[in-house]
Amino acid sequence: MLSAYYFVVCLALVDFVFGLGNPPAPRWTRRQTNAVALPSASLLDTNSTAAGRSGILNVALSDDRQSYYIVIEAGDISFRVALDTASADLWITSSACTTTACHSIPKYPLSYQSPSFIPVNANSTPFSVGFADGTAASGFVARETIQFANLSVSNQPFGMVTSSNVTIGSEISGILGLGFPRLSTIFDSVPGATPFFTSLAELGMLAYPLFGLSLTRDSSGTLALGAVDSSIVTNTSRIVWNEVLAFSPFGTERNVSSYLQWVIPISDIYVNGTEVLPSPTYPFAASNMSLALLDVGTSGIYGPYQDVSRIFATMTGSRFVDYSGQWALPCATSEIMTFQFGGQNFTLQPSDYLIGATSGDPNMCLSWPRATAPSSDGIDWQLGTPFLRTVYTVFSYGINTKEPPMIGLYPLNNASALPETPAFISSFLSSASATIATALPNFVLATPTYTTPPYAFNTSIPASLGEIVSSDLALSTYSPLLERTANATGIPTVSPSPTRATLILTDPQGDVFTSISTASIPSVTLGVPPGWTSAGIMMDVPPLLSIALSCIAIWFFL
Repeated sequence: MLSAYYFVVCLALVDFVFGLGNPPAPRWTRRQTNAVALPSASLLDTNSTAAGRSGILNVALSDDRQSYYIVIEAGDISFRVALDTASADLWITSSACTTTACHSIPKYPLSYQSPSFIPVNANSTPFSVGFADGTAASGFVARETIQFANLSVSNQPFGMVTSSNVTIGSEISGILGLGFPRLSTIFDSVPGATPFFTSLAELGMLAYPLFGLSLTRDSSGTLALGAVDSSIVTNTSRIVWNEVLAFSPFGTERNVSSYLQWVIPISDIYVNGTEVLPSPTYPFAASNMSLALLDVGTSGIYGPYQDVSRIFATMTGSRFVDYSGQWALPCATSEIMTFQFGGQNFTLQPSDYLIGATSGDPNMCLSWPRATAPSSDGIDWQLGTPFLRTVYTVFSYGINTKEPPMIGLYPLNNASALPETPAFISSFLSSASATIATALPNFVLATPTYTTPPYAFNTSIPASLGEIVSSDLALSTYSPLLERTANATGIPTVSPSPTRATLILTDPQGDVFTSISTASIPSVTLGVPPGWTSAGIMMDVPPLLSIALSCIAIWFFL
């Protein structure tokens, strides 16, 4: 009799899992009072036009405060990936990675047979990427359906990482590179394997081939695809547009110049109104212009010694404190630092460029920018998140044969604002808990010396700002909106979902309750396919087989 009872229970479990009967009535049913839905995996926008779509989602700062990340889906599995405009490949850590950096982060389970996963050459095409800080990741190339916001690309090539020493906080499983195809290692090894954003642009899936980026010191930033965030950019005519520089070929790489990095020229630099005219390391490379890479994947500001040393020479009390290129200055500083692009000033207050107080002398603070050795690519400046938090940045991808790539900068800081007071700076540093364990030298350091490497590119094939090229950019069927005149008034805009929604909850007895819900960074299960648990239960075992085995076990012991 007991055996028959358990047999009925097993049948009921099968019936429930596969929907052969009706599930139990829920305790609550939900009805919404308006058309606003709460976000699920992201701040989702369903904006669409005949020409394409736009989407917007949350950008959050990692717990180590070094990276900004979003949530994407690879197949039907959610992952956090760090944003990077200085690389072009998407890669995700796989379950085959056992190096220390892969511990305790969600990984793509290779044993999961995703219906949208497509091997490339039987998983034998190698993937490898390295970064300026010496870290690297490697594995193999595969294809999967990649989705974020309301945009999806099937058969998207990406790196499946099996070895890595890239350490990122907040359970971030990989990196989403937003650079040009020429920068992609996958593009070089797999024919037609364009990066994710390139795929959207080349397929004509976007309302316009651009993305907009808002960074904050918490989880309230946004990444807009195909449009700009209208909650931040309230007047598109105030966007300052800068043409991106094309690069000559590298050796025998190709026989024409093309786009490589999100690089634009710096017009000028000022400290409290004192000019520090940039001095390029390779003046012949870009018509005597100093070049800046705008890089969301870099948590600092870096420049050439010849510029950085002159910046700090104008700042009262500054000291060169480390041969890594680091300066310190009094935390009570009030100097305003200004970078000029396209003839417009973009201002950094002390709270933007101060890193934190030193533990050896709490009255002295480490500061950006930091000096670096010359780079053979001719990019002297790398403006990372301390600068990018002061602007809304629009990366316009360019259109084949019609429009060059451009970077639009929308100022968020008031260039005419009064300098921050020492009291404000003290309060800011205290709230940020920004104390750096650094011992300051008690002697004057000697001037560092750097060796300038040969310029890396073949200058016999010229390259210029705003060069019109015929490939690797957006589909030529797009009608250019920025073409030389930078007429930003026609750029599509998109708004984040409302942060509040009113719901009505009704219990089975008919009692009605009103609930106000606030949207935030969504809580999703990371690295877990549908039907799996976070502990890996039922891994590779279909639900019916799992239940059948359980029933047999119960029957045996009875």
